Amino acid sequence: MAGFQISDEVLSAVVPNIVYWLYSWMYMALGTCHNYRLHPKEDQDTKNLVSKKAVIKNVLWQQLRQVISILLMYKMAGSNDDGASSVANTSSFVVACRQFFVAMVALDTYQYFLHRLMHQNKFLYRHLHSQHHRLLVPYTYGAIYNHPIEGFLFDIVGGVLSYVVSGMSPRMSIYFYCFATMKNVDDHCGLLLPGNPWQLLSNSTAFHDFHHQHVGGKYNFSQPFFAFWDKLLGTYMPLSVEERAHGGFQLQPRPAK
Repeated sequence: MAGFQISDEVLSAVVPNIVYWLYSWMYMALGTCHNYRLHPKEDQDTKNLVSKKAVIKNVLWQQLRQVISILLMYKMAGSNDDGASSVANTSSFVVACRQFFVAMVALDTYQYFLHRLMHQNKFLYRHLHSQHHRLLVPYTYGAIYNHPIEGFLFDIVGGVLSYVVSGMSPRMSIYFYCFATMKNVDDHCGLLLPGNPWQLLSNSTAFHDFHHQHVGGKYNFSQPFFAFWDKLLGTYMPLSVEERAHGGFQLQPRPAK
């Protein structure tokens, strides 16, 4: 098998899905982490409206659709290999940062307005987005638990859009898709762990966890990186994190005065 090599296009389609499960299991391996939880662990089974077995099955099918769609995208649109061939250049780091930032803004913009529409349009919420909100108590591997149509619109179309708009190469997209996957998993982990760099962002685990609660459905639509659209358009809900009497944390809204 000397000389066997997997293309960047295939890696871009497959590796983020592997990262999804590895990063999810990393959180699971931490144990209960009772003192850092936003919800008691047993709430995942008692308050959610879907079983973990059904979530796993849904996510695996969604990932298969993602792999097929990403490979079709590369086949139809071709690939920009300039970024991959310039990795050794001094300017490649600056180019990579620019592409990452453009992709992040493009993905955030697309997903904010689509996510807000899914909540404000009763038909779309009832028939599509409400499936994701069966997870009142989010957990890591439920991050992309969605209706198939919503999964296509959010994850597949959003991923393609960020790739095309940023002009990144398939090799660079491997890193970006893995980065976005890890952020999405962290948003649904339900843990406020000390030293977690994702918690430095205003769009954090607490930010998205509040959105999953009944009282938070009209706020905090931004995902997965920034919160500037919520702040600009009046849908941002500041939060305070308070310690629960028996361990862990709870979120309290702090409406702007």
